[in-house]
Amino acid sequence: MKTSTEKTMHAIALMGATGTGKSALAMRIAKAYKSSIVCCDSMHVYKKLDIGTAKASVEEQLIVPHAMLDCCILPDSFSAARWTKGATTFIRQENKSGRVPLIVGGTGLYLRALTEGLSDIPPEQPDIRERFEHIRKTHGTAGLYRILQEKDVEMAKRLKPADTQRILRALCVFESTGKSLSVWQSQGVGNSAPIECPVFVLDVPRDTLRHTIAQRFHTMLDHGWLEEVKWLDSLNLPDTHPAMRAVGYRQLITHVRRECSLPEAIDAGITATRRYAKRQRTWFTHQTPDAVWGNADQLAPRITKALQT
Repeated sequence: MKTSTEKTMHAIALMGATGTGKSALAMRIAKAYKSSIVCCDSMHVYKKLDIGTAKASVEEQLIVPHAMLDCCILPDSFSAARWTKGATTFIRQENKSGRVPLIVGGTGLYLRALTEGLSDIPPEQPDIRERFEHIRKTHGTAGLYRILQEKDVEMAKRLKPADTQRILRALCVFESTGKSLSVWQSQGVGNSAPIECPVFVLDVPRDTLRHTIAQRFHTMLDHGWLEEVKWLDSLNLPDTHPAMRAVGYRQLITHVRRECSLPEAIDAGITATRRYAKRQRTWFTHQTPDAVWGNADQLAPRITKALQT
């Protein structure tokens, strides 16, 4: 493998929907070619959320170095900007050592932030976030949306009235910066580090994926996932926190809170995970037009060839 003397970073992205087997394929390739893995998953960043996120085991991490894993301690919340900064540092270090890391996961927004950059939006002020969280609890999402309609007409037109997380974000940005989120977004992306990163999307037949998702859901429960969910619920995080919105966790929490039976929560969780996988596939179809798609047998030789180039 050649060591680049240019400032351009080099990495290879193996993306795809949840349950397609990305991690297993990446482990096999990284182990064989002494590479490393950059986890591109918005839930893998949270420490102690291990079972329900299908995080790499301690043994796997000893075999292949993993970055952007367990780098955020709850109740803190993570962002695409923080992920991009950490991933950039790691990729540069690997490149200097003559290695090209594999970026592996299903969070397309993180990959796009790395390759295209992000808007230079100043950070939210914590007290403003707390104020709007309080309004949400007392007046619901509808109350937040009414405020957004008064303060930021453009973003109110863009967002659905029930999109709690994005409405909160728009209000917090407006109050923290005095500018609409739409204005920040229109100003283009911030400085993105130059990177050469071919994208491969692992795909499996729909029926196979549906079965795998259901089977994996039950397997994770057998390994103690429900105790992990109980621990997460005990933190009393706001429902809008990214960890509380994670697919599977969100549905099982309703059972922990005695709002439904365990079988009902499981059925809801499996259904939500399948829908999430469908959304991920759609995202990669539209947002990564130059990506190479295929099953594990088709992609493995192409990824290894890219590693050796």
